[in-house]
Amino acid sequence: MTKLSTANQPALKRSLGLPQLVLFGVTYMTIVTVFTTYGYVSAETDNRLPLAYVITTITMAFTALSYGTMARKFPVAGSAYTYSQQAFGGGIGFLTGWATLLDYLFLPLINFMLLGAYLESVTGVPFWIFTLAAIALVFLLNIFGVTLVSRVNVLIIALGVLLALVFVVLSFNTWLRSSGGPGLFEPFTVGDSGWTGIFAGSAVLALSFLGFDAVSTLAEETKDARRNIPRAILITTLVGGLLFTLVSWAGSLAIQPDWAAMSTSELDTASTLLMQTTGGELLMNFFVAVYVAGCIGSGMTGQVGVSRILFAMGRDGLLPKPLARVWKKRGTPVVATTTVTVLTLCGIFLPIAEVINVISFGALTAFTIVNLAVLRTFAFRRDHAVTDFRSALRYLVFPIIGTLATAWLWTSLSLNTLVVGLIWLAAGVVILAIVTRGFTRRAPKMDFSEADPSDNAAAAAGPSTGYIDQVGEDYPFRDAR
Repeated sequence: MTKLSTANQPALKRSLGLPQLVLFGVTYMTIVTVFTTYGYVSAETDNRLPLAYVITTITMAFTALSYGTMARKFPVAGSAYTYSQQAFGGGIGFLTGWATLLDYLFLPLINFMLLGAYLESVTGVPFWIFTLAAIALVFLLNIFGVTLVSRVNVLIIALGVLLALVFVVLSFNTWLRSSGGPGLFEPFTVGDSGWTGIFAGSAVLALSFLGFDAVSTLAEETKDARRNIPRAILITTLVGGLLFTLVSWAGSLAIQPDWAAMSTSELDTASTLLMQTTGGELLMNFFVAVYVAGCIGSGMTGQVGVSRILFAMGRDGLLPKPLARVWKKRGTPVVATTTVTVLTLCGIFLPIAEVINVISFGALTAFTIVNLAVLRTFAFRRDHAVTDFRSALRYLVFPIIGTLATAWLWTSLSLNTLVVGLIWLAAGVVILAIVTRGFTRRAPKMDFSEADPSDNAAAAAGPSTGYIDQVGEDYPFRDAR
């Protein structure tokens, strides 16, 4: 077994603290997301959208704890890819990262496409012009540094929070002035759709919480990553869930149409009805402006996340090594960022419905594997035995609940989505076969055995050892060290 030093390996600049990480995660989830699925989930749950958000938030909190546990031990870029790699080996790690790429690549694309669609409806200018402009802007922001991205996020979050605050105030005012409206806490009770409808709606809302996963991809750019990344992951999940629940609660009190009787197009534009009912045309126009800004922010943070995954996989030799090249002046993964931008450009003319349908596959794969990775890393190894009640909760009970909860969400996936996801995984198996030369060699993985997880100095410096060639030979896309 040959250990490969990290002395000459590409490294990202550590510049982010806890506030920037939380801003990044909340921006990625973007509070205006609640309006994107508002009509559909309200119809599914009989106007009990707030209850569905509460259930989803609780479910995602367990997975967020698992992400935080793994991020504390492995504070490097790569997210679910890195965690599954360390728990189950390079092969499973690669396939997990490959499945996650499906999710990360399509999420920014949806934001850019929706941005173009909204602006086209207002200006009449073809959507692709606005989409291309947004992609170019986000590319430049990401190239010039993640710190700049976090600063732009502050403005975007401020606009989103302002919209949400105005909407909540106007919605509660509408409810107070109405007669015969629902009780204050009625949206948190089970309606005519029963628990089946509530759970179905909750499954749809799970993808709104991908912000905590995006936070974990910035571990190598975070100060004191072992302390700040786990905290940011959990805070992002809880803050996002609270905001989603509050906004949907206000909307559910202000307006109670027969969602189930509406057409698909009416459900898609439910936010128009919400804004016009509570605030008129002025609020509606403000909503469009903020929604566009939110799309830019979410697309921007999405591009940051997937470029860091490509960076990590390129550095590990599982994808072409040039992906791990860093612009020394800015400390950003310039080749990986450029690659993501090109792939986004290739997909802008796909139907939005098809893009949305495949996101769940990658997200739920990552959530499930990370929960299992905690069990494999901490609960089922002699050197991390469960020794007391606290460790039993953290390393055994919580990840088991997270695994079961995310596995349950898989039941919401359609057959077409599963087929597309399995085809994508099959392509990943082919790439892995090439990298390992017909599976005759093990995929490379990183070794953290010499790093003390409790050592803040080690956390600041990153892993103390580098890549392991488990059979003592070179791999494609990587030079021998």
